[in-house]
Amino acid sequence: MPTPTKGPRLGGGPAHERLILANLATSLFEHDQITTTTAKAKRLRPLAERLVTFAKRGDLHARRRVLTVVRDKGVVHRLFTEIAPDMAERQGGYTRITKIGNRKGDNAPMAVIELVREPLSPKKATVAEAEAATKRSAKAKGTKAAVKAPAAKKAATPVEADTTETEVPVVDETESEAVVAQDPDNAADDTSNATA
Repeated sequence: MPTPTKGPRLGGGPAHERLILANLATSLFEHDQITTTTAKAKRLRPLAERLVTFAKRGDLHARRRVLTVVRDKGVVHRLFTEIAPDMAERQGGYTRITKIGNRKGDNAPMAVIELVREPLSPKKATVAEAEAATKRSAKAKGTKAAVKAPAAKKAATPVEADTTETEVPVVDETESEAVVAQDPDNAADDTSNATA
């Protein structure tokens, strides 16, 4: 279910808002990108992506569903014959919103909404899918390791204690400090460096 829209409607009422969004969608599919306010661009995005999904389906019923929103048959034809084949590899994200500076007259925040027509790189999709699978498997192994960890920890505790006692050479540290303390020139240099 799509996220409910927040804030006031565009235009004066619900019918006016539908007409505004239909005109914006028509212009978007005709020109591939339009400049509008950020609020209108954010409200247009779900509608445009839904229409592209219908166009990817490509049957007569989908064409009639799109024609209820976009009244221009030429634009609908372009959507089904040119835009939908470009989006065939994409699973979503058919539009991109880029914020630009505010409008000069009323200081309204402006944005460019455009269709993403670049071909989807199959390598990037495969890499993203592989990374997601790796994360899922690591997470699954992490939960199995967490269950086995208490039993392994009990057995490993004495071994860890023995290795830490043998690995820490306390004598070497004290001998180096003793050598520094016996040499008064080095000690004076160390104190002068510390004060500087």
